Amino acid sequence: MEADRLNSPNTSAVIFEVLGHQLHFAQDPNSKHLGTTVWDASMVFAKFLEKNCRRGRFSPSKLKGKRVIELGAGCGVAGFGMALLGCDVVTTDQTEVLPLLMRNVDRNTSRILQIAPGSDSFGSMKVAELNWGNADHIRAVEPPFDYIIGTDVVYAEHLLEPLLQTILALSGPRTTVVLGYELRSTNVHDQMLDLWKRNFEVKSVPKSKMHSEYQHPSIQLFMMRPKPSSDSSIAKEIEDVPSEETEQISGDDDVSNKDDQIEEESSVVENLQSKEISDWETRRCGAMAARLLRDVKIT
Repeated sequence: MEADRLNSPNTSAVIFEVLGHQLHFAQDPNSKHLGTTVWDASMVFAKFLEKNCRRGRFSPSKLKGKRVIELGAGCGVAGFGMALLGCDVVTTDQTEVLPLLMRNVDRNTSRILQIAPGSDSFGSMKVAELNWGNADHIRAVEPPFDYIIGTDVVYAEHLLEPLLQTILALSGPRTTVVLGYELRSTNVHDQMLDLWKRNFEVKSVPKSKMHSEYQHPSIQLFMMRPKPSSDSSIAKEIEDVPSEETEQISGDDDVSNKDDQIEEESSVVENLQSKEISDWETRRCGAMAARLLRDVKIT
């Protein structure tokens, strides 16, 4: 049973417990489409919501009835995090991914409603096709939204501009954008931040606000508001965080993140050697191995 929780080429499902619910997400790591795999940034996002839902902007009392759109939803993990807090979520992806996404939405919605029939704590989940930059798709989901979310949607340079234009088209003056991703390319990371800072007020979520287990130095969460913002700072949106922890991302953060990443990976290896390793650490070992093998050429 434990093997079913690990993300390998033979894994057809990931079991993930969040906000008191054990959810089952079907996936297909062997697919040619990246959207059919549960990526770790989506888990970090959902667990971030779990940690911060007792008070503040991510509490059910504040989120109930808010309209949310998830971009590049893949298997739908992040969207369910928002729906479990009372949001009405439109979860979107390309047409090739929609059958798997619909399967996950139907299965987990039924599971949640069976456990708590008649409960009004769960919002709603609706699936829609949305290709970034497609005006008809954008119009069909009826913007603007209160929240725009996405995890691991940034991985290639040519997608940055369509993603930006889509977010702007879906936004209103008070829209909050929350994006999470795993750093894989410094070049893409730098271009992404440059684009975002030109169009949004950007704040990074400090590790202290993330779930103690579901975090990693290479996985970052960003909260953004379109410019011009009526608020003087988004720092107010992340409650009880000292201002120095929410400074805008700079190039220096890449250096500190790499140092933290090396330290964390060493810890994971030590745990692996002592056989004290959690499901999350096992997933991160897989990611670490992928990074180590990325530049290896087999002849």
